Amino acid sequence: MSEQKKSSVHGIDVAYVARLARLYLSEDEQKTFQKQLEQIVEYVRKIDRLDLEKVEPASHSQQINNVFREDEVFPGLDRDTVIANAPEEISGQFKVPRIVE
Repeated sequence: MSEQKKSSVHGIDVAYVARLARLYLSEDEQKTFQKQLEQIVEYVRKIDRLDLEKVEPASHSQQINNVFREDEVFPGLDRDTVIANAPEEISGQFKVPRIVE
């Protein structure tokens, strides 16, 4: 690969990466991917040239607001009523068959 191609995308060699990924790429595919990779790197360079000093980092493209409702306390079921429906109980708790020896 020529030195010019390597430097144009900061040393990324499509053929070498394809070999590492165990992909067979024809010469035409290598050229196509090389051009696409160069375009991607150029887009990144454009973004790198922007003045983002006053832009706060974000994990989402739009502002995220909490959409959850407030917690409300509701009375639970009466313990005696619940235990009355259990097939077996011990000390006010459900008794279940042992599943681990």
